[in-house]
Amino acid sequence: MRDLIKAELLRFRGWALGAFAVHLLVLLFFTRLVDLAQQPIFVYRVFGGVDVLAGVLLGLYQMGSYRRPNVWLNLLHRPLAPGRIATALLGAGLVWLAVAVALPVLLAAAYQAGLTARVVDLRHWLLPLAAWSLAACGYLAGACCMLGRPRSAVAALVLLLVPVASQASGAWALLMQVFALAWLAAMAVASFKPDLSAPPRSLGATVLLALPLQMAVYVAIIVVVQVGAQVIWMVQGTHPNNTDTPPRGGQNETERMTPQQRMLAGLAASTAPEAPLWREQVALSDVVAIAPDLDEVPVRGALTNAAPVDFDDPARGVRWTFSHDRMRLSGYRIAGGRAVGTLGVGDANAAFPAPAVATRGLPGQPKEDRSLLAGNMLYHYVSETGRVFPRIRLPDGEWLLATAPVGENLVALSNRALYFFDGRDVVASENLLRPRQRMPIPGGPGGLHNLELIELVDGYLVSNAYTNYDYTMAGAAPYQTVTWVHDDGRVTLAARRPIAFDYPAWFRYQSWWPSPALYALRQGVTGLFAAPDPMQVANPEPRPRAILWLAGALMLVASLAALWLVRLRPLSLLGKVAWVVACGAIGLPALASLWLLYPAHEPAPRTRLEPAAA
Repeated sequence: MRDLIKAELLRFRGWALGAFAVHLLVLLFFTRLVDLAQQPIFVYRVFGGVDVLAGVLLGLYQMGSYRRPNVWLNLLHRPLAPGRIATALLGAGLVWLAVAVALPVLLAAAYQAGLTARVVDLRHWLLPLAAWSLAACGYLAGACCMLGRPRSAVAALVLLLVPVASQASGAWALLMQVFALAWLAAMAVASFKPDLSAPPRSLGATVLLALPLQMAVYVAIIVVVQVGAQVIWMVQGTHPNNTDTPPRGGQNETERMTPQQRMLAGLAASTAPEAPLWREQVALSDVVAIAPDLDEVPVRGALTNAAPVDFDDPARGVRWTFSHDRMRLSGYRIAGGRAVGTLGVGDANAAFPAPAVATRGLPGQPKEDRSLLAGNMLYHYVSETGRVFPRIRLPDGEWLLATAPVGENLVALSNRALYFFDGRDVVASENLLRPRQRMPIPGGPGGLHNLELIELVDGYLVSNAYTNYDYTMAGAAPYQTVTWVHDDGRVTLAARRPIAFDYPAWFRYQSWWPSPALYALRQGVTGLFAAPDPMQVANPEPRPRAILWLAGALMLVASLAALWLVRLRPLSLLGKVAWVVACGAIGLPALASLWLLYPAHEPAPRTRLEPAAA
């Protein structure tokens, strides 16, 4: 086994060392241009995609070169168990991936930490391990594609979606990558057998190979339904998103309205005696739209950046970067890169309660000043003094998402409520602002698509349109509310307008009815070790009865088809019963995996009986 590992290492040493040199040069080149550790999540995904692609190509090439019958026979014709041979070959590939993928990232991080004033936190030291695990997942998936049956082995690629779809962050995200890596390694060892086309025989091997195959079929069904339906609608000219005139009273019509039209549509459903006067005021007023400054809330220790973590102060010539380790801003000169120290909150230089994200300054503040969103707090960065002061404190458990001026006042949006502040207090002092009114948001922030308001003589009129994700089962039933916020703090619901779905139920629930069991598994895996994201709360509606009947009918069809199919497959009685039960519980994806994993019986050759000679 040791000689086999050495031979495999020598076989790929040239390619691996060349990849190491190219990778290191690319990272050092970009490090001279930008701060690679603080890039947006898109850049991380590009680098991760390249790592996965490199691993897939290596796995395909290595195992593809051994798959030829004569080479495969020569490889296995030695006094070693197939599992030990697989461990030797795959181990050599994983070692070279560590050299070519992880080591350059580690050296680039060491360079940035040792020779620059840029921020390198503990989370950045985990990136080499994350890069290696992604490349290793791609490598093992490529190897599985070459080792299994041609029509089913490609299903191993579905496990590459686990790191992409997982909502875990930081070290927990790394743990999810390790989970996918361990499953792929077990699949590769289970597929490494003398007869590569033979179906799995043990229960463990069957589960290892069948579950990814079923999930791959499940994903394929969703893609076919989604893409096929939309292509047909586009050809017919009936796609809700591409028609000149959207469906009346639906989600698209509401989203295409101007803010004034949307408020007037909401007021049309109002029975309040003030509604005619409000409609006149809406037509004459400037409607203010407020949208969250964050797509998702930043999490301390996350491997990637959900929002920009640095900002420039051109007046002082300093770039401030938020450090997750110190929970403070760390600064360095834009020209020259010399460190200028750390910056916390107030005179005590205290730590921020959550990762801070810089946004535009508040009304009346100098243009060089910035606002910093950090959990339930908003801070004011004063460029002239280089100090940070708290200005808004919301109740614990809320996330401050955005601020916007409305007339002479200030409005702050959180994941639970809308707060109104006196704009004169913003410039009068640096004290904490006290809200004058608070309006609870009627639905989950994940479903909120449009929030607009106007200032009245005696308060505010606020419109909330919940149309986000209404094309999927994750979205709430669309509706619009118009709320009157009185000057004295009272809140009155003025109107509630139901909005029609633009997409039929079978399209919205396309990820559920093909297999409720695999949908639950998918949701469980993607949410494993993940902290709840307040931006994703949408309060979805219960599933329609017709969708429940559709899912049940498909599971019944799958179990009946499996009952007929197992008669033609070389399975034991217990195996046949298990597959019928699995097809009834999982549905069509399990039936497809049964058909793909187990070939039908070959008909036995008919022998002609000759009379024996006496």
